[in-house]
This record gives sequence, structure tokens and C-alpha cells, in this order.
Amino acid sequence: MQASVLTAAQEIRLEERPVPTPAPDQVLVQVTAVGVCGSDAHYYREGRIGEYVVDGPLVLGHEAAGVIVAVGNDVSDARVGQRVSIEPQRPDPTSAQSRAGRYNLCPAMEFFATPPIDGALAEYVLIQSTFAHDVPDDISDEAAALFEPLSVGIASAQKARISAGSSVLIAGAGPVGLVTAQVARAFGATEVVVTDIDASRRANAQRFGATRVLDPAVEDVRSLTVDAFIDASGAARAVIDGIHAVRPAGTVVLVGMGGSDYPLPISLIQNRELLLTGVFRYANTWPIARALVASGMVDLDAMVTARFGLEGVEDALNADRQPGSIKAVVIPGLSKENDA
Repeated sequence: MQASVLTAAQEIRLEERPVPTPAPDQVLVQVTAVGVCGSDAHYYREGRIGEYVVDGPLVLGHEAAGVIVAVGNDVSDARVGQRVSIEPQRPDPTSAQSRAGRYNLCPAMEFFATPPIDGALAEYVLIQSTFAHDVPDDISDEAAALFEPLSVGIASAQKARISAGSSVLIAGAGPVGLVTAQVARAFGATEVVVTDIDASRRANAQRFGATRVLDPAVEDVRSLTVDAFIDASGAARAVIDGIHAVRPAGTVVLVGMGGSDYPLPISLIQNRELLLTGVFRYANTWPIARALVASGMVDLDAMVTARFGLEGVEDALNADRQPGSIKAVVIPGLSKENDA
């Protein structure tokens, strides 16, 4: 099979590799679509994200869908031929966090495209059968691949305690901010305010769930009063302004990855008894993602703005720098001449 391999910062090579053989609990998936995440682009450009350092060849890509073509001995043959969305992680089921239902926090987690675990930018990939989620025929391969960022939005909305009638402020109108806005509306939020300094991103937010958009560089975010604030930007100013906008006993959810340390308004958090928490990936979200997309309450297909084959992975990783880009998708069967 062919695999797109990151060999050093800003160096991608297309390699021939053996098609892997599934372990007893695994399935072999022929990959049909892979979404490009900001973390993929960061690994490509910088060779690291925080403590995670690329110190050897690495296959990127963790937003993936495909078709099961082979199964391990412990998996029913009936799964062969099923279209699936891949939940790209392998926790230790015996860890305390996994047993508590928080398998995303398992300290022994093996996560796609996080060094040294290879990801899905290849023609075939292995995953445990329980993390290969069936996809109905009325959901596209591209949308199935984007269940992964959608799951981040679902986990964020759950942490933010969004329900019917909620008001929520979301900082950042990138892909995660856009799916979070859609999820917030699906969960019943009646006021979804999205901030971004980029006018085109604010326009995207209006297409994908926002009831109001603001430019935080010129408008007073702190004057808002909302039930919950979700940061999908990672920007220190956005976080601090957002915290000031939350009503007493409201919720603050940090999703965006920015600086590792910056000052927070501790007295305000204490005096308003705000609940402040983070989101690290997700757990038990794929069935919700499938239901939201199948029902039409979340539109993932409209977020795809560019498509590339495996030969065009470097272009896909730089697509976020193109005007109007929301989400690039790699389709292994697509030739470079047909990149769009």
C-alpha cells in the first residue's frame, strides 16, 4: 500500500508499505477519506506539539473513514464490507480512567498521528473493531471522516452543559468552532455568539450555527452575559474576555490549544463560582455524531473546501493558508490531477 510519511519538519514522502494484518480484535479498513486537522499541519510545520515530538517517520491523519476489508479472528466476518468512521484511539481497557468511562484520559492511550503512533494518511489502516463505527449509506465518506472533529464539538457542548434555551459564547471560527456552534444549536442553545478577528471566518460562523458574530478586536466581548463560554481559539485574550462574559454559576470550557500558561481572573472565577474545565479529545461521542449528521442537524459536507490525493498531502497540509479554506480532505484514491 501507499502511505504518506512525515520524515522531518516540512518533509513528506510517499512510501510503499506492506498492507497490515489485523490482530484478533482489529479490523483492516481501506481508507476513503481523511480530514486534515490543525494538529497535522502543526506537526508538519514544526515537528512537534508541546511535549509530543516527531522523532521518527510518522504517518499523519486522525480524522478518517473507510470500508472494512478484513477482520481479526475475534471479529465477525459480517463486518467485512461495512462503511465505518474511525474513532482513532486505543486506550487500555483495564486502566482506572477507562473503567470509569473516561477512556480518552487513559494514560496508556495510543492515538492516531500522535508520535510514535501512525495515523490514517495511507491506503489501509488498522483499528480495534469497537472503534470502527458503522455509517449509514446516506452519510458521505467525507462527513464520516469528520465525525472526529465533530466529536470534539460534542464533548465541548456536553462539558458546557448546553441545553434548551442556553446562551453560549464561542471564541474562534475555525473548524472546531464551527462544529461546536452547530452542536450548540442542536443541543437547544437559542443564543450562539461566535467571535473571530477574521471577517471571512465570521461569515462562515453565520452559515454554521451562529445567531450572532462579533469582531473581538473592535467589539466589547466582556459586555455579554452568557451561560457558557467555549474557547476554540487558544488565544489568551479570547479566554480572559470570554470568562468575563459568563454569568454567575456558568461554565467555561477550554478547547483551543495556545500558550501553556497565562494569567486568569481568579477572583472573578471565585466570586461568580464559575466552573472551569478543559476538553481532551472525547469519549462515547460517535453514536451522537452519527445521529446529528443523519438527522441533518449538523452539516459536515458543506465544511469541505478542498480535496487532495495522497500525492497532494503537502498541499492539503497547507490548505488552511488559502483564503476561504475551512476543511481539506485527503482521498487516497484521488489522483493529483484531480485535486480540487
